[in-house]
Amino acid sequence: VMGRALRDAVATGRAADAASAAALSGQGSVTDVVLAVGRAELTLQTATAIRDRVVSAYQDVMRMPI
Repeated sequence: VMGRALRDAVATGRAADAASAAALSGQGSVTDVVLAVGRAELTLQTATAIRDRVVSAYQDVMRMPI
């Protein structure tokens, strides 16, 4: 799950970069850039939330008495 979330975050970030570059060169629209950056931000927030939950679960397990 973490690997897939990370791959999605990277791919979405690259798409946002490509949309930004296209807009700067005059080939893309500002709307496309805003949408791509919004998707990248949401994907990054989701990946961060998943990571935080995994770390929290690991810490809970490590605190359990044997």
